[in-house]
Amino acid sequence: MFNTFAKAGLAALIALGGISATAVTASAGSDVQFRVQVQDGYGHDRGRGWGRPDRPRFGCSPQFAEEKASRMGLRRARVVDVSPRRVVVAGFDRHGRDRIVFANERGCPVIRR
Repeated sequence: MFNTFAKAGLAALIALGGISATAVTASAGSDVQFRVQVQDGYGHDRGRGWGRPDRPRFGCSPQFAEEKASRMGLRRARVVDVSPRRVVVAGFDRHGRDRIVFANERGCPVIRR
């Protein structure tokens, strides 16, 4: 019984000694530095510049709207109207003239086709 208490006391002394040694080492520098980590809801680190480089960070750029419309099957796509709320891209599909309306938000979500 005494042997168990002696081992527990020794372990506690070693742990306290380790904590005090790290506190002294951490406070030795005069500069205080903070690192900000931005994480999404799943614990993934989202540092600076995350995301697709071809996707605009704020709003829907006309170039990205044209590229997205051409990937959706619109040939000879061109931007015909840009407002604070929407970006309209016109072109041709297999049935003739067509247009796609994108919201002027990040990622260019489709409002109407």
